[in-house]
Amino acid sequence: MRFTTVMADPSLLELPWEVPLEQWPVDHLVTLPRGISRHVVRFVRIDNDVYAVKEIAEQVAGREYELLRTLERLDAPAVEAVGVVSDRTTPDGEPLEAALVTKHLRFSLPYRALFSRTLRPDTLNRLLDALAVLLVRLHLHGFFWGDCSLSNTLFRRDAGAFAAYLVDAETGVLRPRLSPGQRAEDLELARVNIFGETLDLEAGGYLHPSIDPYQVCDEVVTRYERLWHELTHEQVVERGSRHELEHRMRRLNELGFDVAELAVSLVDGGERYVVRPKVVDAGHHSRRLLRLTGLDAEENQARRLLNDLDAFRVAHQLSESDEEIVAHRWLTRAFEPVVAAIPADLRGKLEPAELYHQLLDHRWYLSEAAGRDVGTAAALESYLRTVLAHRPDESAVLDPPDEGADPVP
Repeated sequence: MRFTTVMADPSLLELPWEVPLEQWPVDHLVTLPRGISRHVVRFVRIDNDVYAVKEIAEQVAGREYELLRTLERLDAPAVEAVGVVSDRTTPDGEPLEAALVTKHLRFSLPYRALFSRTLRPDTLNRLLDALAVLLVRLHLHGFFWGDCSLSNTLFRRDAGAFAAYLVDAETGVLRPRLSPGQRAEDLELARVNIFGETLDLEAGGYLHPSIDPYQVCDEVVTRYERLWHELTHEQVVERGSRHELEHRMRRLNELGFDVAELAVSLVDGGERYVVRPKVVDAGHHSRRLLRLTGLDAEENQARRLLNDLDAFRVAHQLSESDEEIVAHRWLTRAFEPVVAAIPADLRGKLEPAELYHQLLDHRWYLSEAAGRDVGTAAALESYLRTVLAHRPDESAVLDPPDEGADPVP
């Protein structure tokens, strides 16, 4: 056996690699919601970490491992590659397929686990938005997915929306940049895959009657093209109309993208500018929150927490203080006390940033009903009792595995 890895837990070597994955004993496995896969996939827990193990041909496993490692270096939204186990054999010397090991993305769910009975239109819209953003981000890096689908994506809750992560890169190709034809081909593959997935949901009675599978797959393309245009199109700006350029930058920031460089050309004898974002990257708000507080959050969560930080600044009359000082006070006086107040048995329900966002929503609704600000303490007590206690545990792993387990809403 040969294990190619980067600083993995040595306990991974103790797993029964000489046994076909589908025959691994129950005591090594944990159950998590998972999407459809053409390969055998199992989840294992070692100490506090959970890993996904996929049995696959050695050449394909090695290639996917390298692609995932490269995407990680590019800060692209994808699962973290841990290693490849190759040259596997049974005790009788029979060869076994290689295994790709990735780290499970905490609090993430496959799309099938995001509904209990019927996939509602608003939930589907948020999934499609997240998938369109994911595909745009990958294409900006020059990554051709080749098998974009809901099944090959993991979703994490992000302040009322979802953030999407690539989970299967075996058909991917990384190039310096993608041509319009390559992007169009990837979009068409995504459209066909998503059409099939929504037909499958419809056949199983999980699709809301108002949802048309034909419109769903076309909507993904429409959302992608709208976002791609906003990020890359050339804009003609009259000289002296600086506010138009600032408005373009603001729209990009609101979409979660930051402009690293602008290409500006003078036309019409210098009377007008042609402006095009030259380098764009995602995560404007999450990077700012990380810089100010050290909190690693999804983009919408970060935007919501930064808004609360700004409200904290106003409420405590700190407008003249340095931003870093205000952020530290908000972190120690607002965010951390809420997280510390969550009972131990409820801490696996949601990640802290999502929990804090939901608490802010809950406080707003309670205050609207009461006609006054009810305060954080009262809102937290109500949220823990009426909302959080009844949510499924999204970080939990359950033993033994059950292929027919109910999906997590």
